[in-house]
Amino acid sequence: MAGEGRPQGMTAQGAGLDAAGLRIAIVHGRWHEEIATGLLEGARRALAEMGAEVTELPVPGSFELPVVAQAALEAGSDGVVALGVIIRGGTPHFEYVSEAATMGLTDVAVRTGKPVGFGVLTLDDEQQGIDRAGLPGSKEDKGREAAEAVVEAALALRSLRG
Repeated sequence: MAGEGRPQGMTAQGAGLDAAGLRIAIVHGRWHEEIATGLLEGARRALAEMGAEVTELPVPGSFELPVVAQAALEAGSDGVVALGVIIRGGTPHFEYVSEAATMGLTDVAVRTGKPVGFGVLTLDDEQQGIDRAGLPGSKEDKGREAAEAVVEAALALRSLRG
């Protein structure tokens, strides 16, 4: 079931995280507009509540997320929230785009040494996205969760690096 296994202390209020002084980019795909907008709004709200400096970078879809995320990190962002929506269809395209986005974003984080909050939904149908997008009636807010994750990781890295 979705939402199970959330780390202890992660709340809908940013787990008490203070992102003041952090520059966070939200790189967001535009496919499946209703769900994508919900993810974006959740990330915006969370980052505003935590006090981060935010830059928004729209891209066409999830396939384009890694290259723009990398550019944002190389340009000085402390972390990236990557948001996208991929819904399974009748062709292998779903698998190709899902794997490219996932592996690409992982590679960007490892290569740059900066965190990427993974807010890419890989779905069997639109309803699963609506349930996770932080929309009215949604069970979860994956945009918020991705924003909280990137801030928590950026703060951990900051404490390690002094």
